[in-house]
Amino acid sequence: MKINIRRSRRAAVAVALGSVLALTATACGDDGSGTGGDKGDEGSGKGKIVFWDNNGGVRTDAWKAIIADFEKANPDIDVEYVGIPSADYQSKVETAIQGGGLPDVGGVGAAMIASFSAQKVLEPVDDRLAKSSLNGKLNEDMVTSLKAAGGVDDTLYSVPTSANNGVLYYRTDLFEKAGLDEPTTWDKFYAAADKLTDAKKNEFGYTIRGGAGSIAQALDAMYGQSGITSFWNGDKTTVNDPKNVEALKKYAALYKKDTPSADLNNDFTKMVAQWDSGTIGMLNHNLGSYQDHVKSLGAEKFRGIPQPTGASGKRVQVSNPVDGIGLFKSSKNKEAAWKFIEFAVSHAENSKFNESAGQVPANNEAATDAWISKAEPTKLAAAALTDGSTTIVQLPYYLPDWGTISKADNEPNFQKVLLGKMSAKDFLDTLADQLNDAQAEWNSQKG
Repeated sequence: MKINIRRSRRAAVAVALGSVLALTATACGDDGSGTGGDKGDEGSGKGKIVFWDNNGGVRTDAWKAIIADFEKANPDIDVEYVGIPSADYQSKVETAIQGGGLPDVGGVGAAMIASFSAQKVLEPVDDRLAKSSLNGKLNEDMVTSLKAAGGVDDTLYSVPTSANNGVLYYRTDLFEKAGLDEPTTWDKFYAAADKLTDAKKNEFGYTIRGGAGSIAQALDAMYGQSGITSFWNGDKTTVNDPKNVEALKKYAALYKKDTPSADLNNDFTKMVAQWDSGTIGMLNHNLGSYQDHVKSLGAEKFRGIPQPTGASGKRVQVSNPVDGIGLFKSSKNKEAAWKFIEFAVSHAENSKFNESAGQVPANNEAATDAWISKAEPTKLAAAALTDGSTTIVQLPYYLPDWGTISKADNEPNFQKVLLGKMSAKDFLDTLADQLNDAQAEWNSQKG
């Protein structure tokens, strides 16, 4: 059975990679045909466009405010908003690719680009950006990150809106009461998780993500502890390095000992809600939940700090994908859709969006606005990424099979690890086999 699964994966990866490489050869003269449907049309620049939000429910209010501003400034364009929860977004797009009904414009983060661009459903936006009022005003690292996520042709398929970063949130009131130091190192983190736990009183030191999206958080904790600074050693992944195995084993052992049992199925929304309404000491998430914590707890009861440092004093963390907005090739009104993208990433609107989200703006002018210095986690995260204290382990978003490997294939396996039904070594060896196969196919298709 294992061999059949691998063969199936290799075949799927080969097809997707072939499509990616075909994009390289035809980038200048692509007629838009292929899996993603027709090439669309520029349209009149007026009328209706459809926008899919890739974090519906969480960012709905922010996007509706931007849309209201846009429609006021462009009364001849009507934007239909469709909010889709982040956990469902990629599958929703994949379904629309096969059956039709893609939007004009939608959220396209780094983790999605390889899959979507391989199926030829995204419009390259390099030329549009070069002629745009945004030219020269976007964070170059974010632009580069989105280009790299495509993997082959160095083409920009999504305009960056924001960068996220991993944050360790902790309850300052609970730490002070327990006489604990700030959890700035992994040793202090584990000590605090243990001391703050009293299961009989429903008090826990930590909440672990066991549901959707669990793999990236587990990898972050794993590499953070092991101190390994690269995802690859040549063409072989480092995920199952013995140091990573020991780190994951220790991290997974927190489940039910220092965490609630409900964590097994918690995605980020449930995990965040649980932390905001309960008496849990620490939470690993990202900048995006900062405002939720402020609303629920008040800024005086918690802090959000960069991830803990290891024994060497250095911080290692995995990359958090840059988010962006993409223009879908099948749009019949690309001119109006591009106007919306330009507007959404303009100084005022990008600042408004990221202040609400608590993330780092892609617009360089927005990144200097006063609110950033007042949002401590955002300020500290930005500093940690630029002061030399942090090494980023880049996840292989460019692999077309990365989404499947990191979600459908291995989220259930990680739950088995938490339940003690699968060892950390077996889990990571399985993950490594899949990643090495995908990388080998990628390399062979590149020639």
